[in-house]
Amino acid sequence: MIVRPETAGDIVAIGNVIRRAFGSRNEACEEANLVEHLRRDNDLVLSLVAEQDGQLVGHVGFSRLWIIQGARRISGISLAPLAVMPDHQRNGVGRMLVEAGHTHLREAGETIVFVLGDPDYYGRFGFSLSAAATFDCQYAGPHFQALRLASSAPDAGSVEYAPAFNDLG
Repeated sequence: MIVRPETAGDIVAIGNVIRRAFGSRNEACEEANLVEHLRRDNDLVLSLVAEQDGQLVGHVGFSRLWIIQGARRISGISLAPLAVMPDHQRNGVGRMLVEAGHTHLREAGETIVFVLGDPDYYGRFGFSLSAAATFDCQYAGPHFQALRLASSAPDAGSVEYAPAFNDLG
């Protein structure tokens, strides 16, 4: 299994992985459409794939978001979506993708990542509800979590996701 950045030749296969992971066999899959819109709008900061025996079996996208603190606008990252082919789930593929993503983001100087998901799952990677609790966000609630990648990460503010998220259901 290798984890690597997406290439232009992966785009169709990435859409297939996302649709299969989220149980959708049609083009109306919100998560697949989200990635396409983020890519189109140049808001997809990092897109990684997991490949096994020449086949894509997983994908994770990290997009730009903004944290507003008064007149300041600070960059941050959103993890969404994470997708693994059903027959490869529960085998560590998601873990490999998320951890590789965090490594790339730290090296790129990013300081904070937000995710909307299962706290038990994402807590394994250091995400926490308490780290996100001081941020205002349209997604605030029992699944909104944050992970500080650096000590310089902001600790409060209003989180604004990329425009593509406004198109979700």
